[in-house]
Amino acid sequence: MSSPQSFATPTLADVQAAARRLDGIALRTPLLENDRVNAMLGGRLFLKSECLQRTGSFKLRGAYNFLSQMSAEQRGKGAVGWSSGNHAQGLAEAARLMKMKATIVMPADAPALKVANTRASGAEVVLYDRVKDSREAIGTDIARKGGATIVPPYDHPWILAGQGTVGLEIVEQARDLGVTLDAVAAPCSGGGLVTGIALAVKGLSPTTSVHTGEPAGFDDMARSLVAGTRQTNAKLSGSICDALLAPTPGEVTFPLAQRLLGPGLMVSDDEVLDAMELAFREFKLVVEPGGAVALAAALTGRLPVKGRTVVVVCSGGNVDHATFQRALSRRAA
Repeated sequence: MSSPQSFATPTLADVQAAARRLDGIALRTPLLENDRVNAMLGGRLFLKSECLQRTGSFKLRGAYNFLSQMSAEQRGKGAVGWSSGNHAQGLAEAARLMKMKATIVMPADAPALKVANTRASGAEVVLYDRVKDSREAIGTDIARKGGATIVPPYDHPWILAGQGTVGLEIVEQARDLGVTLDAVAAPCSGGGLVTGIALAVKGLSPTTSVHTGEPAGFDDMARSLVAGTRQTNAKLSGSICDALLAPTPGEVTFPLAQRLLGPGLMVSDDEVLDAMELAFREFKLVVEPGGAVALAAALTGRLPVKGRTVVVVCSGGNVDHATFQRALSRRAA
């Protein structure tokens, strides 16, 4: 069985409904500020710390929101997903919480930590070659043979509504702090997180702009917004931001992006490593490369902070030791 076909355009109300389903399941992650960083940037920068979420990324939100809307019959046949790691872990944990079987198709070059964590939540992992094989074809075949439901990583209204609860929290936390947000930026691969966030932020704070952060060479969403049509990346791999390598924006997410997002922001791998180092040094956060792109955009000035109040989403913290050590070594002790 394929995914439930529910492709009506998602709304703020869908995000708010997802928040009710996730109450007591997803953590309300902190919004962090640092005086030294603010002085350096000349404004107020807040980090929405989804790297502290259950499974180490925001992905649990969308996966649980999806599974919670499946029928009892569908749940009994299990779920199938494909992911480089964070959706894998989020779906595996959501399935564990709902006592469901999950099978995850993961690239053979995915970080070992993400593969191990996915298996630790009880999911079966099927590995594939990112360049030679089609994860969609493999996952679809598995679902067809067993009658399982495909849970896509980003391109479904139920997924992006769940991810949008990050945006609800950002707006609510900003109000609690008495601040008005000028801009919010979030990492972008297929667009589920950033468009979900935009539904919430633009719905509740219309003057706040929302932007994507993407790695150089994989800025398909930014280029698509300029072109007005969905663009495709020239390569399928080649960035340390392993979580952000979707080849093109989603069919569901792109129309929302066109309506809700400001210009996209692009950063290099070196800038991402610098952002990871600062997040650890100043905020005491462990952030994976893909989770640090929006922060890198703020630190480099591509997302202006001077004289403004800005939130960047640090979307995940599932980084292998070698990559994290590489980031920390960029600054002398």
